[in-house]
Amino acid sequence: MYMLNSEHYSQEKIHQALDMLYLDRKNQFRELSQVLLPANAPNTMSAWKEFVLNFSLDVECAFETWSGQTPLPVNAPQKALTILRQLGRDKTSMNQLIHLLNIAYNLSTEFKEIYKRLK
Repeated sequence: MYMLNSEHYSQEKIHQALDMLYLDRKNQFRELSQVLLPANAPNTMSAWKEFVLNFSLDVECAFETWSGQTPLPVNAPQKALTILRQLGRDKTSMNQLIHLLNIAYNLSTEFKEIYKRLK
């Protein structure tokens, strides 16, 4: 997972923070995994939680670009379209899409907060 493989994170703390976050946010992880992954992924894919978390970190990073907090990278349009297409598949309203964006953003910010508090 490329966001989690950056030099900012250590693997041990990632797994500890992810386990703590998952305890409280199982439903949110499940809801995002149903949209992003095949139906049997939680049973067959060992790193499905890391995938969902990595996607959530991408959403937060994209939001920082969309809101003007960070400069516009070269791949911003493709990244934004990819995020919106993945989450918007089979949705019938903007409210459903925004709901998923909020879940992803909140998972990302909560993960970062838990990670920061771990020693």
